[in-house]
Amino acid sequence: MNFLSHYYFDRHTTNCYFTLGTVLPDLLKNADKNVVLHPEKLNHSDRHVNAVISGWNKHLLVDKYFHSANFFLTHSHQLKLDLMPAIEGSPVKPFFLGHIAIELILDNLLITTGGISVNQFYEHLDSCSEKIIGEFLVFAGMKQPDVFFKFYSEFRKSRYLHTYINIDQITYALKRICMRVWQHPFTKKQEEDMTGILLAYRLSLMNSFMSIFDEITLKLEADSNRNLELY
Repeated sequence: MNFLSHYYFDRHTTNCYFTLGTVLPDLLKNADKNVVLHPEKLNHSDRHVNAVISGWNKHLLVDKYFHSANFFLTHSHQLKLDLMPAIEGSPVKPFFLGHIAIELILDNLLITTGGISVNQFYEHLDSCSEKIIGEFLVFAGMKQPDVFFKFYSEFRKSRYLHTYINIDQITYALKRICMRVWQHPFTKKQEEDMTGILLAYRLSLMNSFMSIFDEITLKLEADSNRNLELY
């Protein structure tokens, strides 16, 4: 899942560090795809750092449920098939495109249907102390946290997730993601064709997309109840 879809599951939390943790694996991936951290079992003396770790673990759990769900498997495959004719001749792998496209479409639908507030998401991030974030990154084993902070500062400043309300920006986001691997992923005509396909697919999901959020919520609640029974 993408940033806003992860945020949906904890949109009512008041702990900004937990919120940050729920999107931090993807933020790090955007900042430097070569950085690999595994703080899952770490425990810090600072409760704020531990909140980031808890949010990180929530991210991993949500992704596990999402990527194994029939919803994801069905729609990422169908989007792959729908997009294949539009990207003929492109170096981009269709299965990769289908995977990312369904995640971005879900973010768009959450915004356009009022499922989350993008402003509140950014307010959470703005409330986090960079000192605490830096402490987490060093504790988790990151050698050069400045690489992350350079990206993170621009991410917060640009507020670009607001643009996901426009479907052509979903195409743009797809292109930017693909450019991490392929220098020139699409022609202008391919981008235009992709936008039309994504718009049609988004409309087809309008009345049913919340089913995946409901499904994952139920699984998270079941996990929580099982954990309570252990104590």
